[in-house]
Amino acid sequence: MSAMPPGPARPPLPSAGIPHSRPQISPADVRAVARVVRSGLLAQGAEVAAFEREIGGFLGLPPGVAVSSGTAALHLALVGLGIGPGDEVILPSYVCVAPLHAIEHVGATACIADIDPSTYNLDPRDVRRRLTRRTKAIITPHLFGLPADLDPLLALGIPVIEDCAQALGATLDGRPVGSFGSVGVLSFYATKLLATGEGGMLVSRDPRLLSRLRDLRDYDERRRHRPRFNYKLTDMQAALGRSQLGRFPAMLARRRAIAARYGRQFRTLSLGLPPADARRDHAFHRFVVAVPGAAITAARQLESLGVRARRPIFQPLHATLSLPGFPGTRYAHRHALSIPIYPGLQRHEEATVVAAIRSLFA
Repeated sequence: MSAMPPGPARPPLPSAGIPHSRPQISPADVRAVARVVRSGLLAQGAEVAAFEREIGGFLGLPPGVAVSSGTAALHLALVGLGIGPGDEVILPSYVCVAPLHAIEHVGATACIADIDPSTYNLDPRDVRRRLTRRTKAIITPHLFGLPADLDPLLALGIPVIEDCAQALGATLDGRPVGSFGSVGVLSFYATKLLATGEGGMLVSRDPRLLSRLRDLRDYDERRRHRPRFNYKLTDMQAALGRSQLGRFPAMLARRRAIAARYGRQFRTLSLGLPPADARRDHAFHRFVVAVPGAAITAARQLESLGVRARRPIFQPLHATLSLPGFPGTRYAHRHALSIPIYPGLQRHEEATVVAAIRSLFA
């Protein structure tokens, strides 16, 4: 007699436990990419143009400029704004190294500022203290998906580059992030809110700036020469992004639902939770808590319980550049811990995360 087919079962945990991040790839995503592969039209083309229109429409902006990575987008934003040697660009210490690379690529000087450790975003008061006559731009990430405090930065009258790599879909006062500053930068890395593997996009309300950025992206077949770049996105990546964008509101809602349940489960624990602010609609690329001790120790303890967690920033920029000070950043780097939150996190995995956190911090 033949064996009965097995019934549905929970997917087994990877050997290292519940991963910190997990790409969300659906059968529709696979079909979208396969369709482009079968067409033979793989490089930048109609899919990229459609993706640019759709992202722009999602944000209430003109079509964006798709590029090969978020770092490429940061670089082109600076080039498009005319920033170069002799100029200063303010950015937070508590961020990945990509904005620093972009500033150095254009020959400008990075001016590192501190953060507000309650939000992990730029501290506008510290930004004001660091302004000089050479300050030509401010890069402000909406870190972990929480919109930054933009009003005091925009009031300075200096171009603001919104780094929305972790915040697509977040809003401030009901308006999408990326639509406030001179230019917004998106990232579609494999574990970002919307993923194309690698990739990025620039968005803006300024049609002349968008035209400059589009011209800079592609080096070939131009009658008039100027330094340009090969920063194109492929149609294969754009097809994946378009497929994901179709269900993106549901993916965001899933992240926010998990975050709400975490908040209810953790509110009595000795943890600092993401701030609740009616003005800011958090996208929850990361769910970051402030632990009472060292985050790196807590991460090791959670891993022993089958949960992968991590310090969300590898190394602050002031440490990379051997700069003193930055108390807000130093506090965040010691205590901030990112725990799993992504649309594919199953309820039994979520329960494991909650139980592990409660066992350590009750």
